[in-house]
Amino acid sequence: MRLVLVSIAAVAALVTSGCTGGEKRADPAPTQTSASPTPSPTPTYDKRSLPAMFDDEITGGDLRRVGQRENFGAYTRQEVRYRSGDLTISGLLLVPDGKGPHPAVVLNHGYIEPGAYTNGQGMPREQDYLARAGYVVLHTDYRGHAGSDNVSKLELELRLGYARDAIAAVKALQELTEVDPDKIGMLGRSMGGGVTMNALVAEPDIVKAAVVHSSVSSRFVDNYRQWTVPNRSAAGRTIVKRWGDIKANPTFWSDLSARTYADRIEAEVLMVHGARDESCPIKWARATDRAFTRAGVDHELVVYDNEGHTFAGQWADKMRRTVDFLDERLGV
Repeated sequence: MRLVLVSIAAVAALVTSGCTGGEKRADPAPTQTSASPTPSPTPTYDKRSLPAMFDDEITGGDLRRVGQRENFGAYTRQEVRYRSGDLTISGLLLVPDGKGPHPAVVLNHGYIEPGAYTNGQGMPREQDYLARAGYVVLHTDYRGHAGSDNVSKLELELRLGYARDAIAAVKALQELTEVDPDKIGMLGRSMGGGVTMNALVAEPDIVKAAVVHSSVSSRFVDNYRQWTVPNRSAAGRTIVKRWGDIKANPTFWSDLSARTYADRIEAEVLMVHGARDESCPIKWARATDRAFTRAGVDHELVVYDNEGHTFAGQWADKMRRTVDFLDERLGV
């Protein structure tokens, strides 16, 4: 196995294409008269977009523990509910033994058909590894999954609500006595990597450190073409009928892409990817890497030459690297 490590220097830049990184659109400024302020102009972005989230107050908290608490020796695990805006979101909470407060991490899982998904599904090995490493873990189920409130299929396909649920999960953890509110990170795998990047763009100071494993593309149209078109064609047709395709309405597609607004990211980011990833091709990770470099994001990309999407051979090494990164960046 040959390990390729790319360390990134902070380089500030803005780019103008919606399909490359770093673009940042300014909201229209309100005008004023000497008598009284006039209403702000109507925003130019769609309400279903990342820019619509920038000035939105994303609220979360009120975590409740439900069901039976399970003891796994080094930690306990329990199903929970927490608030994400007006919705209730389900998840799993793992709390290490020992005196807190502990560092914590929000887990954002990859794609599983919402109708078949069960509570806490998708990242059981990561849950166990991080809890045994001393982290409180909140694995969010996302809206429309398991015991969470339902939303439309269109909202599920656009994924923006998942980022809201991840941000709200951090705010729920900040309220727990077992958690050090200044030492919370975020980890997303596959689709959850895209959720994590969207969360970092939408609320740049939500965490200090984030990790993405085998992530989807930071450009929405790549993911749409890879999965929506062949697997959920009805949803794809609905999107195109309502907003147009990328040629007809490039702004809409750009505004769903974390890459477009990468210069908003303040957290340090670790990207881990397999060169032989058959689901999320390595070219996506390299494109995100270049966009992050242009945008001045403090990050690094680690590529495992002989690994695919699931990291069958070197999963433990990937997790060791992940915990070392979080420990250092969060000051654990």
